[in-house]
Amino acid sequence: MPKVLEFKLPDLGEGLTEAEIVRWLVAVGDVVAIDQPVVEVETAKAMVEVPCPYGGVVTARFGEEGSELPVGAPLLTVAVGAPEAADAESSEYSGNVLVGYGTGEAVRRRRRVRPVPVGAPSPSPAPAGAGDAARPAGGAAVAEPAPVAQDGPVPVISPLVRKLARENGLDLRALAGSGPDGLILRCDVESALRVEAEPVPVRAEPTAAAAVAGTRVPLRGIRGAVADKLARSRSEIPDATCWVDADATELMAARAAMNAVDGPKVSVLALLARICTAALERYPELNSTVDSAAREIVRLPAVHLGFAAQTERGLVVPVVRDAQGRGAASLSEEFARLTEAARAGTLTPADLTGGTFTLNNYGVFGVDGSTPIINHPEAAMLGVGRIMPKPWVHRGELAVRQVVQLSLTFDHRVCDGGTAGGFLRYVADCVEQPAVLLRSL
Repeated sequence: MPKVLEFKLPDLGEGLTEAEIVRWLVAVGDVVAIDQPVVEVETAKAMVEVPCPYGGVVTARFGEEGSELPVGAPLLTVAVGAPEAADAESSEYSGNVLVGYGTGEAVRRRRRVRPVPVGAPSPSPAPAGAGDAARPAGGAAVAEPAPVAQDGPVPVISPLVRKLARENGLDLRALAGSGPDGLILRCDVESALRVEAEPVPVRAEPTAAAAVAGTRVPLRGIRGAVADKLARSRSEIPDATCWVDADATELMAARAAMNAVDGPKVSVLALLARICTAALERYPELNSTVDSAAREIVRLPAVHLGFAAQTERGLVVPVVRDAQGRGAASLSEEFARLTEAARAGTLTPADLTGGTFTLNNYGVFGVDGSTPIINHPEAAMLGVGRIMPKPWVHRGELAVRQVVQLSLTFDHRVCDGGTAGGFLRYVADCVEQPAVLLRSL
């Protein structure tokens, strides 16, 4: 007799508690091999292909493409030892797992909610207090508030779900979850909030706002993570911005000379990054973070340099580790590697976390200046505009020079304007006269 094993969404690391199903890679009835990728999910950090540790026949999938699942919720079930899977693998599981997810022992069986195929008759609603929400055709879950608050622990594992309920004054004990074993999901809270928000019918003319229909785009995945981080930065960090125009003609000439010889090509971003690491060595206050609870500024020993990269899936900030120990050629190679991975959607959560300072080259969008938002919990960000020919007074005469605007947004808690201005002036001096950088090499 085949044994049916349940594979749950594993812990994807970096404190992530949920993921969105982007694309199923297998269907019910498919034979899967041990460690074969079965689903592609998007977290707040990156896209991840999730491998199944079991070999056998897929008997059920849980969750539609576009839906979100919490860590620990069932992904699919696999019949191990089924005749049609005789060629899959001889063992039941591999033991090769993602962060925090063990397969070395039998998985505890849980009551599962199977999706109802489209067109099938809807099951009758569960009686009040039964603990399971009714599921209409298509497998979509509908949560209804229970008439009496339940005793005992609230079945919620996602802190985002708790936060959503808390901010809207919703009692989670009054909900019947639609997840496994009555687990309360985000869709359950949102459904309950919609029910509470329904107005009592009155005789009144519709407002202009109600009459206008718009397209709603969910803030989830990478876009949602970016929104949360930027909002947190604005609410927690008292930031200030200073800027300066610099003549980058000599920097561009130095780059051309570097790339005229054999060897790896050096990018403008890499030269700016090397200047940043030298400036941070002089002004370490800007390579720090603030521990608000302890009321302490933590100056960090290494420069993990983030850089903004625009992709089809939105803005991401890959991190170059230990940038202070790299030369321009090494920085160029690492920028190229991480940029390619960002565009391919293969960055790992580790590639996107742990930054201590961010370099933002918004000049690639054809703009001169900006006041960037600090990448929380960092203390500063250097913005670089486009480098373009402009009239400039050079050696007492008017000339056409390659000019760039540099802006520094900094956390005013970690330093005053004198430090920020000194940092920015040193960066500008190195841009205008790259030989200045030789003093710090």
